[in-house]
Amino acid sequence: MTTNPNSLENLPQHIAVIMDGNGRWAQAKGLSRTEGHHAGAEAVRNIVTECRRLGIQYLTLYVFSSENWQRPKLEVQELFDLLLEFLNSESRLMEEKGIALKVLGDIRSVPLAARTALRNVCQRTSKGADMTLALAVNYGGRAEIVHAVRRLLHTGTDPDSVTEDSLAAHLFTKDIPDPDLLIRTGSEQRLSNFLLYQCAYTELYFTPTPWPSFGTEHLRAALNDYATRSRRFGKTQEQTHGR
Repeated sequence: MTTNPNSLENLPQHIAVIMDGNGRWAQAKGLSRTEGHHAGAEAVRNIVTECRRLGIQYLTLYVFSSENWQRPKLEVQELFDLLLEFLNSESRLMEEKGIALKVLGDIRSVPLAARTALRNVCQRTSKGADMTLALAVNYGGRAEIVHAVRRLLHTGTDPDSVTEDSLAAHLFTKDIPDPDLLIRTGSEQRLSNFLLYQCAYTELYFTPTPWPSFGTEHLRAALNDYATRSRRFGKTQEQTHGR
Protein backbone atom coordinates (compact mmCIF):
# COMPACT_ATOMS: atom_id res chain seq x y z
CA MET A 1 0.00 0.00 0.00
CA THR A 2 1.31 3.41 -0.87
CA THR A 3 0.20 6.79 0.35
CA ASN A 4 0.93 10.43 -0.18
CA PRO A 5 2.62 11.83 2.95
CA ASN A 6 1.56 15.31 1.88
CA SER A 7 -2.02 14.31 2.71
CA LEU A 8 -2.55 15.46 6.30
CA GLU A 9 -5.07 12.71 7.04
CA ASN A 10 -2.29 10.13 6.65
CA LEU A 11 0.19 11.83 8.96
CA PRO A 12 0.88 11.08 12.61
CA GLN A 13 0.16 13.94 14.97
CA HIS A 14 3.26 13.24 17.05
CA ILE A 15 6.57 11.72 15.94
CA ALA A 16 9.27 10.78 18.43
CA VAL A 17 12.82 10.05 17.26
CA ILE A 18 15.75 8.23 18.79
CA MET A 19 18.60 9.80 16.83
CA ASP A 20 21.18 7.02 16.86
CA GLY A 21 24.26 6.36 14.75
CA ASN A 22 26.27 9.60 14.80
CA GLY A 23 29.40 7.87 16.05
CA ARG A 24 29.16 4.90 13.69
CA TRP A 25 28.50 7.24 10.75
CA ALA A 26 31.63 9.21 11.60
CA GLN A 27 33.75 6.10 12.11
CA ALA A 28 32.69 4.71 8.73
CA LYS A 29 33.88 7.94 7.10
CA GLY A 30 37.11 8.18 9.08
CA LEU A 31 35.85 11.21 10.98
CA SER A 32 35.75 12.06 14.67
CA ARG A 33 32.67 11.50 16.82
CA THR A 34 32.43 15.28 17.16
CA GLU A 35 32.06 15.58 13.39
CA GLY A 36 29.38 12.92 13.54
CA HIS A 37 27.44 14.92 16.12
CA HIS A 38 27.74 18.07 14.00
CA ALA A 39 26.36 16.18 11.01
CA GLY A 40 23.57 14.92 13.26
CA ALA A 41 22.69 18.50 14.21
CA GLU A 42 22.29 19.36 10.53
CA ALA A 43 19.95 16.38 10.16
CA VAL A 44 17.89 17.81 13.03
CA ARG A 45 17.48 21.10 11.15
CA ASN A 46 16.36 19.31 8.02
CA ILE A 47 13.86 17.01 9.74
CA VAL A 48 12.35 19.77 11.88
CA THR A 49 11.89 21.88 8.75
CA GLU A 50 10.27 19.02 6.84
CA CYS A 51 7.99 18.02 9.71
CA ARG A 52 6.72 21.58 9.99
CA ARG A 53 6.20 21.75 6.24
CA LEU A 54 4.18 18.53 6.29
CA GLY A 55 2.06 19.70 9.21
CA ILE A 56 3.38 17.42 11.96
CA GLN A 57 2.17 19.07 15.17
CA TYR A 58 4.60 17.48 17.64
CA LEU A 59 8.16 16.27 17.17
CA THR A 60 10.13 14.87 20.11
CA LEU A 61 13.88 14.25 19.80
CA TYR A 62 15.96 12.18 22.21
CA VAL A 63 18.89 14.57 22.60
CA PHE A 64 20.69 13.40 25.75
CA SER A 65 19.68 10.50 27.97
CA SER A 66 20.36 10.24 31.68
CA GLU A 67 22.71 7.35 30.83
CA ASN A 68 24.77 9.52 28.44
CA TRP A 69 26.64 11.01 31.41
CA GLN A 70 28.70 7.80 31.33
CA ARG A 71 30.31 8.88 28.06
CA PRO A 72 33.77 10.52 28.08
CA LYS A 73 33.62 13.97 29.70
CA LEU A 74 34.94 15.69 26.59
CA GLU A 75 32.22 14.15 24.42
CA VAL A 76 29.54 15.16 26.93
CA GLN A 77 30.82 18.73 26.91
CA GLU A 78 30.88 18.75 23.11
CA LEU A 79 27.28 17.53 23.00
CA PHE A 80 26.10 20.36 25.23
CA ASP A 81 28.18 22.87 23.31
CA LEU A 82 26.48 21.66 20.14
CA LEU A 83 23.05 21.94 21.79
CA LEU A 84 23.88 25.51 22.81
CA GLU A 85 25.04 26.32 19.29
CA PHE A 86 21.83 24.89 17.85
CA LEU A 87 19.62 26.89 20.24
CA ASN A 88 21.48 30.13 19.56
CA SER A 89 21.34 29.71 15.80
CA GLU A 90 17.75 28.45 15.49
CA SER A 91 15.79 30.32 18.17
CA ARG A 92 14.88 33.30 15.99
CA LEU A 93 13.79 31.09 13.11
CA MET A 94 11.70 29.00 15.51
CA GLU A 95 9.91 32.17 16.64
CA GLU A 96 9.30 33.23 13.04
CA LYS A 97 7.98 29.79 12.05
CA GLY A 98 5.71 29.40 15.07
CA ILE A 99 7.63 26.49 16.59
CA ALA A 100 7.32 26.20 20.37
CA LEU A 101 10.23 24.55 22.19
CA LYS A 102 9.60 22.31 25.19
CA VAL A 103 12.10 20.38 27.29
CA LEU A 104 11.51 16.89 28.68
CA GLY A 105 13.79 15.83 31.51
CA ASP A 106 15.53 17.09 34.60
CA ILE A 107 17.89 19.81 33.33
CA ARG A 108 19.13 20.98 36.73
CA SER A 109 22.44 19.16 36.17
CA VAL A 110 22.84 20.38 32.58
CA PRO A 111 25.73 22.88 32.17
CA LEU A 112 24.62 26.41 33.01
CA ALA A 113 24.95 27.92 29.52
CA ALA A 114 22.88 25.18 27.86
CA ARG A 115 20.37 25.13 30.72
CA THR A 116 19.89 28.90 30.51
CA ALA A 117 19.52 28.78 26.74
CA LEU A 118 16.93 26.01 26.94
CA ARG A 119 14.82 27.99 29.38
CA ASN A 120 15.17 31.22 27.41
CA VAL A 121 14.20 29.66 24.09
CA CYS A 122 11.26 27.85 25.68
CA GLN A 123 10.01 31.19 26.99
CA ARG A 124 10.65 33.08 23.74
CA THR A 125 8.85 30.48 21.60
CA SER A 126 6.04 29.63 24.03
CA LYS A 127 3.35 31.20 21.84
CA GLY A 128 4.33 29.17 18.78
CA ALA A 129 1.17 27.51 17.50
CA ASP A 130 2.29 25.79 14.30
CA MET A 131 4.43 23.06 15.82
CA THR A 132 5.89 21.89 19.13
CA LEU A 133 9.50 20.68 19.19
CA ALA A 134 10.25 18.76 22.38
CA LEU A 135 13.86 18.00 23.29
CA ALA A 136 14.47 15.18 25.75
CA VAL A 137 17.54 16.34 27.68
CA ASN A 138 18.93 14.42 30.66
CA TYR A 139 15.87 12.25 30.20
CA GLY A 140 15.14 8.70 31.32
CA GLY A 141 11.76 7.01 31.01
CA ARG A 142 11.93 5.14 34.31
CA ALA A 143 13.12 8.22 36.18
CA GLU A 144 10.26 10.19 34.65
CA ILE A 145 7.71 7.71 36.02
CA VAL A 146 9.31 7.82 39.48
CA HIS A 147 9.30 11.63 39.32
CA ALA A 148 5.61 11.63 38.37
CA VAL A 149 4.68 9.26 41.20
CA ARG A 150 6.50 11.40 43.74
CA ARG A 151 4.78 14.58 42.50
CA LEU A 152 1.42 12.82 42.62
CA LEU A 153 2.01 11.61 46.18
CA HIS A 154 2.99 15.12 47.25
CA THR A 155 -0.49 16.31 46.25
CA GLY A 156 -1.98 14.08 48.91
CA THR A 157 -3.82 11.96 46.38
CA ASP A 158 -5.48 8.84 47.78
CA PRO A 159 -3.61 5.86 46.28
CA ASP A 160 -6.93 4.19 45.45
CA SER A 161 -7.93 7.19 43.34
CA VAL A 162 -4.80 7.20 41.17
CA THR A 163 -5.64 6.72 37.51
CA GLU A 164 -3.66 6.56 34.31
CA ASP A 165 -4.80 10.09 33.53
CA SER A 166 -3.81 11.49 36.93
CA LEU A 167 -0.36 9.92 36.66
CA ALA A 168 0.08 11.16 33.08
CA ALA A 169 -0.75 14.67 34.28
CA HIS A 170 2.52 14.64 36.24
CA LEU A 171 4.78 13.37 33.47
CA PHE A 172 7.13 15.70 31.58
CA THR A 173 4.83 15.20 28.58
CA LYS A 174 1.65 16.29 30.37
CA ASP A 175 0.87 18.87 27.66
CA ILE A 176 1.86 16.64 24.73
CA PRO A 177 -0.14 13.72 23.26
CA ASP A 178 1.46 10.28 23.20
CA PRO A 179 3.59 9.60 20.11
CA ASP A 180 1.83 8.01 17.17
CA LEU A 181 5.11 7.00 15.56
CA LEU A 182 8.55 6.40 17.04
CA ILE A 183 11.49 6.29 14.64
CA ARG A 184 14.86 4.89 15.65
CA THR A 185 17.80 5.27 13.30
CA GLY A 186 21.14 3.48 13.27
CA SER A 187 20.30 -0.27 13.32
CA GLU A 188 19.45 -0.79 17.00
CA GLN A 189 15.92 -1.98 17.79
CA ARG A 190 15.07 -0.97 21.34
CA LEU A 191 13.47 1.94 23.22
CA SER A 192 16.54 2.73 25.33
CA ASN A 193 14.51 4.10 28.25
CA PHE A 194 12.70 6.63 26.03
CA LEU A 195 9.04 7.56 26.63
CA LEU A 196 8.29 4.18 28.18
CA TYR A 197 4.89 5.18 29.58
CA GLN A 198 3.84 7.15 26.52
CA CYS A 199 4.74 4.53 23.89
CA ALA A 200 2.29 1.85 25.02
CA TYR A 201 0.51 1.96 21.65
CA THR A 202 3.03 3.83 19.55
CA GLU A 203 3.94 2.43 16.14
CA LEU A 204 7.66 1.61 16.03
CA TYR A 205 9.83 2.12 12.95
CA PHE A 206 13.47 1.01 12.88
CA THR A 207 15.91 1.85 10.12
CA PRO A 208 19.61 0.99 9.72
CA THR A 209 20.21 4.48 8.30
CA PRO A 210 22.41 6.43 10.77
CA TRP A 211 20.96 9.70 11.95
CA PRO A 212 23.34 12.02 10.00
CA SER A 213 22.18 10.31 6.79
CA PHE A 214 18.49 10.39 7.70
CA GLY A 215 16.97 12.87 5.27
CA THR A 216 13.54 13.86 4.05
CA GLU A 217 13.32 10.80 1.80
CA HIS A 218 13.87 8.54 4.82
CA LEU A 219 11.22 10.44 6.77
CA ARG A 220 8.79 9.94 3.89
CA ALA A 221 9.56 6.21 3.88
CA ALA A 222 8.72 6.07 7.59
CA LEU A 223 5.48 7.99 7.01
CA ASN A 224 4.52 5.71 4.14
CA ASP A 225 5.12 2.69 6.37
CA TYR A 226 3.10 4.28 9.18
CA ALA A 227 0.14 4.84 6.86
CA THR A 228 -0.07 1.09 6.20
CA ARG A 229 -0.43 0.25 9.89
CA SER A 230 -3.80 -0.60 11.44
CA ARG A 231 -3.88 1.03 14.87
CA ARG A 232 -6.43 -0.86 16.98
CA PHE A 233 -5.36 0.06 20.54
CA GLY A 234 -6.29 -3.39 21.83
CA LYS A 235 -9.53 -3.70 19.86
CA THR A 236 -10.25 -6.33 17.24
CA GLN A 237 -10.15 -5.38 13.59
CA GLU A 238 -13.94 -5.67 13.46
CA GLN A 239 -14.35 -3.28 16.41
CA THR A 240 -11.93 -0.80 14.85
CA HIS A 241 -13.91 -0.69 11.61
CA GLY A 242 -17.26 -0.57 13.35
CA ARG A 243 -18.45 -4.02 12.33
